[in-house]
Amino acid sequence: MRNFKAYYIIPASPEEVYQALTQEATIQLWSGEPAVMQAVPDTEFQLFDGSIAGRNISFNPGREIVQEWYFGDASEASIVTIRLHPHAKGTSAEVRQTNIPEEAYENIEEGWNNHYFGALQDFYS
Repeated sequence: MRNFKAYYIIPASPEEVYQALTQEATIQLWSGEPAVMQAVPDTEFQLFDGSIAGRNISFNPGREIVQEWYFGDASEASIVTIRLHPHAKGTSAEVRQTNIPEEAYENIEEGWNNHYFGALQDFYS
């Protein structure tokens, strides 16, 4: 199992980025894919037309999102923590994901960089 950590600068306020990550309609706008999301702990979610699925753990509006992402029969939960910090150019988003199966790591890394935060950066640019 591997862990991932990265930082992304998004040209929008932390509150706007938080809304973009937690509201179905906004997720669909920047991702271009269907999404199922509620900013409510212990609810299931699906992003990118089901390519990403999991359970919401906790929310701190405008600051932090914690989720469990599902990886089939993985023995340990993969926990994603997204922390949003004010930045001179908008928001610094800190992403940490734990317990990524070795065979999924490259796809996860590419997904964060190009499809998840890459798309969000493009959306606000």
